Amino acid sequence: MSTSFADALLSPRAVALVGASGDARKNTARPLRFMRKHGYAGSIYPVNAGRAEILGERAYPSLAELPGPVDHVFIMIPGDGVAALLPDCARAGARVVTVYSDGFGESGPQGQARQAELVRQARALGLRLLGPNSIGLADLHGGGILSVNAAFEADTLLAGGISLVSQSGSMMGSLLSRAAARGFGFAKSVSVGNESDITVGEVVDALVDDARTEVILLFLETLRAAPTLARALARASAAGKPVVAYKLGRSEQGDALAQSHTGAMAGNDVAVDAFLKAHGVMRVQHLETLFEIAPLAARYARPAGRAREGNAPRVAVITTTGGGAATVVDNLGLRGLAAVAPPAAFVREIAQRGLKIRETPVIDLTLAASSEQYRMLLEALLRADWCDAVLSVVGSSAQFHPALAVQPLLQADKPAAKPLAVFLAPEAPASLALLQAGGIAAFRTPEACADALAVFFAPQGRPPGQGAPQPWPDGLPRSGMLSEFEAAQVFADLGVPVTQGELLAPDRLDHRVPYPLVAKICSRDLAHKTELGAVRIGIRDAQALEAAARELREAVRLRAPDARVDGILVQPMEDRLIELILGYRHDPLVGPTVLLGAGGIAAELAPDFAVRLAPVDVDEAWRMIFEVRQTRLVRGFRGLPEGDCQALARAIAAFSRLALCDGVRVEEAEINPLFVRADGVVAVDALVRLA
Repeated sequence: MSTSFADALLSPRAVALVGASGDARKNTARPLRFMRKHGYAGSIYPVNAGRAEILGERAYPSLAELPGPVDHVFIMIPGDGVAALLPDCARAGARVVTVYSDGFGESGPQGQARQAELVRQARALGLRLLGPNSIGLADLHGGGILSVNAAFEADTLLAGGISLVSQSGSMMGSLLSRAAARGFGFAKSVSVGNESDITVGEVVDALVDDARTEVILLFLETLRAAPTLARALARASAAGKPVVAYKLGRSEQGDALAQSHTGAMAGNDVAVDAFLKAHGVMRVQHLETLFEIAPLAARYARPAGRAREGNAPRVAVITTTGGGAATVVDNLGLRGLAAVAPPAAFVREIAQRGLKIRETPVIDLTLAASSEQYRMLLEALLRADWCDAVLSVVGSSAQFHPALAVQPLLQADKPAAKPLAVFLAPEAPASLALLQAGGIAAFRTPEACADALAVFFAPQGRPPGQGAPQPWPDGLPRSGMLSEFEAAQVFADLGVPVTQGELLAPDRLDHRVPYPLVAKICSRDLAHKTELGAVRIGIRDAQALEAAARELREAVRLRAPDARVDGILVQPMEDRLIELILGYRHDPLVGPTVLLGAGGIAAELAPDFAVRLAPVDVDEAWRMIFEVRQTRLVRGFRGLPEGDCQALARAIAAFSRLALCDGVRVEEAEINPLFVRADGVVAVDALVRLA
């Protein structure tokens, strides 16, 4: 019977190890040793032209001489010999070939060309490639360890319901060993290497159908094949399999290709973050949270509510160590969660049951409660409607009396709708093991504990909206940079309110725009005019306009002599309550994104923005408004005049339809500033760059 792609990848019945070594000290001897050590029941065929026997197993001189078909070939020879093996891999029946060899895409242009040719050849032969530069993969339930990672040297492998997909081979092993030391068992682990063919998304898709996998963890360095991953994440969500990610690259880096402030603020990592949120992935900030959150994610459904601006998630904290609880509460506050005090009615109820507590954000039972009382209080908190989660902070008893310390947590009746988490203040491996066995999320650091609760309760995103194609305005260019006058036409056609603008010839300054006004050089070659001195404001009469026009032309002549000038753009001086930036970018990793942020020249100095995959609807636009702190100034903050946020939300949604433009691809666009007023919004600056 033929083997499916998923089974050939994750649970092959027969494997060939090309380049397997008879020297047990070498990396290339490890897969055979590991599989025999961990009880792989399938067929293993070591392939080595120089040996008839390897570590007690018969070896074969080539793939062509194997006694039976294989599902999966693991290649461990120098990179320049890999391509010649592919025809024999196909003839041997393999569906998947994992390439441990390096010297391909990661090594520069020549290696990239060699990798592209390898993929082309594999596809022509009907093969799928994992790697190159992949440290391998493992089926921990079946002992199929097609990997050279030393983490599998362990005498026993703890099998469980977590599966890991990693873009870093070394970190795959590190995470497995860290998690195993904490009692976390894994189902599958996959190092994707260079992702030349099989991508993270395809592995996730296969894991959705894997009966052993309950939670999927991702260690990411970048994002490739975003549409494939998006489809896989949708299937994971539908199957009830939570996905948690740790991604490198949170520090801001300038994007050399971007010509707008939007590009500088919303770099690739910000766009990837928006992508992950939109598709329901919980992105953690701390490495250990990646696996520590697994019991929480597997046991409880994340809150479905997506309110525009709700109160912070409420956590009831119960503790036997005041200082330990304070460290967690501090971190909860930093992550936008609130430790809440029990209301008076709850305090009276608990007192009637023989336990005195106080109306404080931390319920401290350090000296007050028996094990039975602790359990009673815990169950009452888990049923209470004034908190969204319960956090138990356990002190030194967790280290010296593990059974006593965690017994109430294990024995308590725990409803499915109220998350319970535990932070152990001391180093207490025995208590951690008991909690892990009981399916209770337990954390070793206050930072990881707060991280897990924060991402669990974070508002869930949704994929970008859909809509009818947006017609491109007649007469406008379909490639390259637009002038500001042309860009304003695009925005107006989308339905974004744009200030009245009139393009004047350099020698004819008659206009209908009322004074006072703004004058700008209009040119497709000048993306940012302020830096060039190509803008004048507060012009009050015709004489001042003539002087301003001369100054503008001279500024361009001196600072951008090669710029092609269309004329002088005049606009009225507009009033506002605040100014914002509205940006659009076709991100190379995730596609169209839209940004709302604090505007003006300080936009990059104090980043304050919200990013979504585009297009968005008005409801999602509202959520963006509430994420940007500066908008509080027009939302009733301290009695300040309120702005027209309804109009702002409509403008954001309309602007995001740049993602739907028919017949052109908008690479980036920007309104900076967008003025918010009491009776509407108005765009007073416009930038559009097309592919």
